[in-house]
Amino acid sequence: MTSWTPTELDRIGRTDEIQIASYRPDGTLRPFVTIWGVRVGDGIFVRSAHGPDNPWYRRAITSGTGRIRVPGVERDVTFQKPEAERQAAIDTEYHSKYDRYGARIVGTVVGPGLHAVTLELIPS
Repeated sequence: MTSWTPTELDRIGRTDEIQIASYRPDGTLRPFVTIWGVRVGDGIFVRSAHGPDNPWYRRAITSGTGRIRVPGVERDVTFQKPEAERQAAIDTEYHSKYDRYGARIVGTVVGPGLHAVTLELIPS
């Protein structure tokens, strides 16, 4: 298993928007979509705003693999469910990074109802 470099963690953690795409069954990459993501320790986490029916999330779960990009970083990733005990720290980091957008908007990616649609991005 590979890991994020310190530079990658820093760049992904500082950027507001992550471009994410999943792989199709034929190995081609779907179009990128823009989402929010956070760094917690040495991990990168994303959540499906508005729950499990978000198309990018359904495709990521089905595929299991994809690619992300932010300025200065583009990596293939595996989508993995994080450990339950990390959810509180992920919520905290979403608040820290995005509260400036307002409670109504941040509320789409924080709280116990969103824990089930959290994915850890494991570099491959």
